[in-house]
Amino acid sequence: MSVPTADTLRAALAGIRDPAGRDIVAAGRIEGIEIRGGLVQIALLTDRAEAAAMEPVRREVERVLAAQPGVTNATAVLTAHKTQAPPQAAPPAPGAKTALLLAEVTSIVAVASGKGGVGKSTVAVNLAVSLARAGLRVGLLDADIYGPSLPRMLGIAKKPEVRGEKMIPIEAWGIKCMSIGFLVEEETPMIWRGPMVMGALEQMMGQVAWGALDVLVVDMPPGTGDAQLTMAQRVKLAGAVIVSTPQDIALIDARRGVRMFEKVNVPVLGIVENMSFFCCPACGHRAEIFGHGGARAEAARLGAAFLGEIPLLLEIRTGSDAGTPVAAAAPDSPAGQAFAALAGAVRARLEGAAPSGGPKIVIA
Repeated sequence: MSVPTADTLRAALAGIRDPAGRDIVAAGRIEGIEIRGGLVQIALLTDRAEAAAMEPVRREVERVLAAQPGVTNATAVLTAHKTQAPPQAAPPAPGAKTALLLAEVTSIVAVASGKGGVGKSTVAVNLAVSLARAGLRVGLLDADIYGPSLPRMLGIAKKPEVRGEKMIPIEAWGIKCMSIGFLVEEETPMIWRGPMVMGALEQMMGQVAWGALDVLVVDMPPGTGDAQLTMAQRVKLAGAVIVSTPQDIALIDARRGVRMFEKVNVPVLGIVENMSFFCCPACGHRAEIFGHGGARAEAARLGAAFLGEIPLLLEIRTGSDAGTPVAAAAPDSPAGQAFAALAGAVRARLEGAAPSGGPKIVIA
């Protein structure tokens, strides 16, 4: 099987026209092409005002790419993060700050973990639902570009509507939601470099009609990389919730997450211990499969608040797989009550937390 190259793919796309009738290659619409084996990911440079008009172009690009020899899967996305200001616009003054996004949101909370597999997305979804059940206006942003899980966990299988320059967040379980997973097929890999990831994240913050919210919960990707720095620089984070399991290897990574947010001047609201213990539904026997109390002890050591324990229960897993968060489907169950208690602890911390304006970048 022949291997596609960026040049052959650009040549195949040269006959596609943008809304102005221009060849998308000659017009500089092709912002980036990533190729890994037969998987192709392409970004189309798009002005925000023409996003709806570019949607048929995006679909045609995917169709043409999929028909090329050696291509097994093709995905095209629209991106505006390199769009330049109009020529008449005055350049920013030296030292001027970039305008922060999501100004209508009262509190933005990052739910983070130092490593994957600790249930961070499960905690983020059920925390958002629990806050909404408490009467708050809540949004949920999936910032995990490489591994978006919100569509499956929320039971959403449709694309957001576009009105003018904005995408309309999808509403489910009492919250407004947005994820890159709403825009691509579930099994499509996002083969993107850092700048494309940061651009997509900025679009989901700045080009989505979130409206006035009391809280926006952001499901962060694991680790301490581009997405975390972008969030810290581009919005006023009220704080971060660090998710960990009790065992030492997870706590080591949770410690890195705490230190990372401290370095970018974001308050750490506290640490939550997920999969804290297991109670047998048949006999009630309690088993501490991953240990117990490690997150509480680590929080004390780091001088952070301990936000609570989430048990390892079957209904949490089945609810996530089925797209019915346990906090909504069974709020009075032990799992639902655990998430409600977590929401109460986070809300109490928010009332005393000062939002961060982001880190200051100094070049020596």
